[in-house]
Amino acid sequence: MTLLTDRSLSRRRFLGSAAAGTAALSMTPFFGARAQAATPKKGGTLRYGVGHGSTADTLNPGIFDNNFTIATDYTMHNHIGEVTADGELVGEIAESWEASPDVKQWVFKIRQGVEFHNGKPVTPQDVIASIDYHRREGSASVGGALVEQIVNMRVDGQNVVIDLEAGNADFPYIMSNFHFPILPSEDGEIDWKNGIGCGPYKLDSWQPGVGAEFSRFDNYWKTDRAHFDSIQLVAVIDAAARNAALMSGTVDLIDRVDLKTAARMDSVPNIDVLSIPGLQHYTFPMLTDQGPFDDANVRLALKYACPRQEMVDKILFGHGSVGNDQPIAGPVPYSADLEQRAYDPDKARFHLKQAGLRSLDVALHSSEAAFGGAVDAASLYAERARDAGINIDVVREPNDGYWTDVWMKKPWCACYWSGRPTVDDQLSIGYMPNAAWNDTNWTNERFVTLVREGRAELDPTKRAEVYFEAQQILSDDGGVVIPMFANYVFAKSKKLAHGDIAKNTDMDGQKFAERWWFA
Repeated sequence: MTLLTDRSLSRRRFLGSAAAGTAALSMTPFFGARAQAATPKKGGTLRYGVGHGSTADTLNPGIFDNNFTIATDYTMHNHIGEVTADGELVGEIAESWEASPDVKQWVFKIRQGVEFHNGKPVTPQDVIASIDYHRREGSASVGGALVEQIVNMRVDGQNVVIDLEAGNADFPYIMSNFHFPILPSEDGEIDWKNGIGCGPYKLDSWQPGVGAEFSRFDNYWKTDRAHFDSIQLVAVIDAAARNAALMSGTVDLIDRVDLKTAARMDSVPNIDVLSIPGLQHYTFPMLTDQGPFDDANVRLALKYACPRQEMVDKILFGHGSVGNDQPIAGPVPYSADLEQRAYDPDKARFHLKQAGLRSLDVALHSSEAAFGGAVDAASLYAERARDAGINIDVVREPNDGYWTDVWMKKPWCACYWSGRPTVDDQLSIGYMPNAAWNDTNWTNERFVTLVREGRAELDPTKRAEVYFEAQQILSDDGGVVIPMFANYVFAKSKKLAHGDIAKNTDMDGQKFAERWWFA
């Protein structure tokens, strides 16, 4: 594996050749996705302009955290299961699974005939080593919070048997999280640095913050997938540059379309813009172990001072819906139908008074790296919050290094989440006290108890009651303002074809590399 070669799409050449594309935009209405061809064809190089990428990016699966690294993950790796376009979890490395009646023990039958890119067969031992990497003492993996419930794993023939400390009805979804690709192992240890996976494409080159190149793995076990000859990922943080690159034909696909120009871009004859409702949400997390955010009334004041619907209208241009300060969206089973919190400066002032304050001065750190329109959203927030006696100083941060230098470092900042397909997955990875991505440092004993109870509860009515209370506590007491759920909005050349689009996360569940093709 090398750095990007001379034939690679360098950022400088990418931006230069894309510059002419902006002139082609016209002012006709936005129509969204079109019907696609049904018969895949092999061939071609897919060039993807990604709205993320940082010099801190790594191949370490435990800390994948943006569209660039997650796209890399799904392009070169497979996982226990795969979420389909209709939201069903189907087997990938595990061809099937079954649980004990109390869902405390799960048996995963590992698929035979799957090869790693170095020719080694995938074994149950590789599966155990790949999961163990995230649960060992001292691991920095974000996935550690998801696998701490495992008390034992063992091989039984072609099966992996996993015992949990308590029942978890959603455990196969947890095991299929993007942090848990199956990697080759030796003596119980994986080596993620060598760039070897068992997915549809082999990694040929990798340069953090710049790009990556892949070529099709000829022995991929899914014979009806991986239609492109090769894949190029190019990190382009600037939204205007991404739009221009697609307009000029420098790339075939971009994510995070600039919503200000989405309607005009969709009118261009050779481009489709797709707006897919899903689980993605934009957030403003505050560190609740630092003042003034350690006061629940201050947190509520900031929540009531947030102009949610106005953000959906002016930042998302209608490509989304209002949020309610908890991260579970309607499509997720057991999503709670809480009373919607709306912009109310009088209630915000009431909670400031309850906190012993007549006014509040706070800084909100933001960047386009957080989400498209994040700086504008923060500025709109600041403008409306003034009516509640809250003075928000919007600090614009550099794009590069935002996730290492600002997020979870500054007391209040902008953030985004791609969402998770189950309540337990989302709450465990982002809101439990020991979660590596608990970006508010928030803890609530009753909430913790409810999350653990919800995992093991098999009665749907009781489980709904448990998760309803957990989401209510998070919305009322938690340290995050969640103003909006944002559609996944991406754009592609009409030369690209696909089937139904998955909604579990961005870019067709990040499976575009193996599911799509050139028509």
